[in-house]
Amino acid sequence: MGRDQTFEALLAEHGGMLRRIASAYEADRERRRELEQDILLAVWRALPKHRGEAPLRHFIARVAHNRAVTHVAREAAEPRRQPLDEAAPSDAPTPHEAAETRDLHDRLGQAVRALPLSLRQPALLTLEGFAPAEIADMLGMNPNAVSIRLTRAKAALREALNPTPSQEVRP
Repeated sequence: MGRDQTFEALLAEHGGMLRRIASAYEADRERRRELEQDILLAVWRALPKHRGEAPLRHFIARVAHNRAVTHVAREAAEPRRQPLDEAAPSDAPTPHEAAETRDLHDRLGQAVRALPLSLRQPALLTLEGFAPAEIADMLGMNPNAVSIRLTRAKAALREALNPTPSQEVRP
């Protein structure tokens, strides 16, 4: 199989993960598309360097995250107000369920993007199905540090998605 065919097979298998990674780092639709293209280019360039020491999925996710972190750092150097992104159309059977699904997707996306990078990376990789030990290997961290960051990320996401009700002010 040629390099082009290998890359197309890789995209068929892991393209969704790459799009979700880009979405977790960029809210603006146009900049997210640019980031997706940057990630694909980075993966294309990095593929020949994959020596098989780690599963290909791990290698690709690490390349994507590294590219996304670079993107965030570049964007931080030029701060811009980012509009909220719109959720992709839902396959929910009723309009009410579709609206709830979009709302939850929007809220989760906002909550993940609001996490500091140190928490966002392990949280997103967990959402992609990676185990803490795999995440530690991918990020070059101690597994205990990953577990601590995941605990903090989960708490922050839980708080963002289910804020405590504010106390009523009585006249």
